[in-house]
Amino acid sequence: MLEHIKKYNPNIKFLFENVASMSKESKAAIENCLGVELVYQNSNAFSAQDRPRVYGANFKFDVVQSESKQVLKDIMQTDVPEKYFYKCSFKYHGDKPVCATLKINGHDILKRVHSPNFKCHTLTTCNGGNTQKKVFDNGRCRKLTPIEYERLQTLPDNYTDCVSDTHRYTAIGNGWTVDVIAYILKHIGDKYESI
Repeated sequence: MLEHIKKYNPNIKFLFENVASMSKESKAAIENCLGVELVYQNSNAFSAQDRPRVYGANFKFDVVQSESKQVLKDIMQTDVPEKYFYKCSFKYHGDKPVCATLKINGHDILKRVHSPNFKCHTLTTCNGGNTQKKVFDNGRCRKLTPIEYERLQTLPDNYTDCVSDTHRYTAIGNGWTVDVIAYILKHIGDKYESI
């Protein structure tokens, strides 16, 4: 697709994003195809989410190395509706990134409850059930709300409220951390700032 577009606009600027955990072979194949080096940028420099990604662009940008001080408690809502809280028992492990484990059926990753005092692990697509990220909230375990998902991806509150919660979680988990993309795109140059 990029090569096709270049026929009509040889000066096209592009930005590519993917997970940082890809294999070396996949990374090399993508770099070869795009003709650029993929660089590592974690969303934790811009948000309360630890989201390691690689980006490729045909314009230069500086990588932000330092983490922001923001953690889960900084983006958590108050007065969260009861429907987001779990009624099952859990095992508390102390104040560390994954501070509790829910006693529910399913894979280990579905049982993990995050401490509000640390960054949230990478948001992923969710299809309901217990797939949403969980947080320890005043001695109770609950799902993160769609608004908290939006905040972790640096979207405005209620940006996705035109669809069901399930679709909101899925779309937000599949999306980009907006502040990362905005930061990178600022480097395109003055000529392109109006785009």
